[in-house]
Amino acid sequence: MTPFFLGMSILLLLGVFTALYRAFRGPNILDRVLTVSLIGTNTLVALILISYIYEYCFLDVALAYALLSFISIVVMARYIESKGKF
Repeated sequence: MTPFFLGMSILLLLGVFTALYRAFRGPNILDRVLTVSLIGTNTLVALILISYIYEYCFLDVALAYALLSFISIVVMARYIESKGKF
């Protein structure tokens, strides 16, 4: 099972690097908001993966992180909508 977890970790890291590339090369603010959401999702999956590997109870932390990530994306979207420019 260890090669599977190593492969998944490499894929998550690759996803974070592609998201960071899109954040730096993105032409507008919506690309950066999408990048924050993608990195938050990858972090959530990494927490769940670590919880499964080490048999610790990080699932409550992952749930709280998912809630905070969702709220931050909603707040950013509301702010962008109120400014009217992107």
